[in-house]
Amino acid sequence: MTSDRTDIAEAIGLLRDVETATIGHFLDDGFMPPAIQCLRDQVRICGPAFTVALPGDDGTALASALSRAKAGDVLVIERGNDDRHACWGAVMSAAAEAAGLAGVVIDGFVTDLSAIRDNGPPVWCKGRSPLTTKRRGGGTFGGAVRCGDISVEPGDIVLADENGVLVLKPSTAAAIARQALAIQADEPGVIARLLAGEKLDAVTPDSRPR
Repeated sequence: MTSDRTDIAEAIGLLRDVETATIGHFLDDGFMPPAIQCLRDQVRICGPAFTVALPGDDGTALASALSRAKAGDVLVIERGNDDRHACWGAVMSAAAEAAGLAGVVIDGFVTDLSAIRDNGPPVWCKGRSPLTTKRRGGGTFGGAVRCGDISVEPGDIVLADENGVLVLKPSTAAAIARQALAIQADEPGVIARLLAGEKLDAVTPDSRPR
């Protein structure tokens, strides 16, 4: 268990300097759909997933989840097929800030947009809605969820920035981070060569966007 925690801490430390789009150059799996976007610009967070599943218009489990999540966790909220109800707002953002959460990823909608942008941890979501969830006694937390068509287990590593959200397994995250950091280290040299007059196909013979 100690070794697992050490591996996770190492991976998170490396990933804090990695852009999701850099990993997108060489990895296809683990990316949430582009519809799930951050409500703020120029942000990046990385941390272990703390998972919540909310059925339909029932937001009850969020209060318990926020009481048990640890500082640095990323709250990952499954909303199933609900496309109407906002499960997150100003009060939830204040609770998340008090708990020290790194960020929140929601396969659904939020309300109180200005308050969320101005306070609390950054939130990734599908959009906004004035219709909110209610306390009906359901929902679960701490189990496997499906968020943005991606399976997420507690302790998976979530990397999220202004380009989107990526979920990685702790066992492979550090190696992926090192590969991404190597690509990022090469990029200033590539740009310098382009500005010096070299052609793009000579500098980057593959067709990946940079």
